[in-house]
Amino acid sequence: MSHPGATASDRHKVVIIGSGFGGLTAAKKLKRADVDVKMIAKTTHHLFQPLLYQVATGIIPSGEIAPPTRMILRKQKNCQVLLGDVTHINLADRTVKSELLGHTYVTPYDTLIVAAGAGQSYFGNDHFAEWAPGMKSIDDALELRARILSAFEQAERSSDPARREKLLTFTVVGAGPTGVEMAGQIAELADHTLKGAFRHIDSTTARVILLDAAPAVLPPMGEKLGKKAQARLEKMGVDIQLGAMVTDVDRNGITVKDSDGTIRRIESATKVWSAGVQASPLGRDLAEQSDVEVDRAGRVLVGPDLTIPGHPNVFVVGDLAHVEGVPGQAQGAIQGGRYAANAIRAELKGADPTAREPFQYFDKGSMATVSRFSAVAKIGPLEFGGFIAWLAWLVLHLVYLVGFRRKITTLLSWTVTFLSTQRGNLTITEQQAYARTRIEELEEIAAGVRDTERVAG
Repeated sequence: MSHPGATASDRHKVVIIGSGFGGLTAAKKLKRADVDVKMIAKTTHHLFQPLLYQVATGIIPSGEIAPPTRMILRKQKNCQVLLGDVTHINLADRTVKSELLGHTYVTPYDTLIVAAGAGQSYFGNDHFAEWAPGMKSIDDALELRARILSAFEQAERSSDPARREKLLTFTVVGAGPTGVEMAGQIAELADHTLKGAFRHIDSTTARVILLDAAPAVLPPMGEKLGKKAQARLEKMGVDIQLGAMVTDVDRNGITVKDSDGTIRRIESATKVWSAGVQASPLGRDLAEQSDVEVDRAGRVLVGPDLTIPGHPNVFVVGDLAHVEGVPGQAQGAIQGGRYAANAIRAELKGADPTAREPFQYFDKGSMATVSRFSAVAKIGPLEFGGFIAWLAWLVLHLVYLVGFRRKITTLLSWTVTFLSTQRGNLTITEQQAYARTRIEELEEIAAGVRDTERVAG
């Protein structure tokens, strides 16, 4: 059935799946086109994913990087925003099936832009997610913030040295940009923001471990920048362990297999997973109905015009698309979304779909922050790190935030944090922080596995 409130129209129907960089860019680019646009997404917001780690470590509030998509597009009269989880694309019927709270909706399209993105990959070990959340959503970031801060709170109340050590050991799996940024911020949180805030523990004794099976930090950015980032992290006290493959994750820690075959255990209460991505299952859905192939991560091997074989009206952009030489970053999604929208506009004016110019990606470089006043950047042939790279990182991310007010408030949050070490977003709820821990500990006590602790005074 159709979505309530939908109106019949003879205009060209464009359906966009996903409200990320690719989907939002395409929708905005079609603002003045003679089309009806329907954007279907499983969240109500547009997520600025590169700053999730700052939500997780209390630098900025979640609302600054997750504005409501409906509000962003409210003045675009030819666009309808629909909440729903797309579960199937029917290429033969040209329809999209989505679900919301037990209801199923079918939306027809003339042109489809699939920008469904990617989620966290645990390389076939999805049970790791319970103990090591990823960094792909606002929920992930808020849960991690609660786990990190509640670890300090539990350590403050613990009289068991071994338990305290476990609680104050934070393990980040994956030494890519997200892992490097997360490890650096947890270290700064412990060494500066929380310093002196506790009476029974010293937050600066917290141990931050960065693990990766690869032999280098930030492999995509090259050896020079990887070593710069590694040196800075080590100076901050981060324990970097490379050639270390995670083989198991549980509530109390991680099991690691080193490159020499040694199996060892790391006791750690708080784990962060940033080791890989897995594309939306819609990629495999498309592959089952067409001649298109998907790679190991589930990304669609699109043609030169970002479409799939036999379906020139189906574009795949962003993290779901495998395009040689295009990294899984915001710029790839933005440029892909713009390309698809421009193709639609041109063909509405009579252009031949078979004569499309191939998609050309313009590499604007890549960056990663390491700590306050320190980042690494690769822009064309230029590779540099330190304060200048950090300033460049700040400016670039401010530019791509949606809305002038959010740019200003984010800049203010950064100013307060980076100049004073204070963070204005360290609030956690009881539900986030303690519900699961309390249930588990009560079960252990009932089973006689552990005794209750008593802290004098």
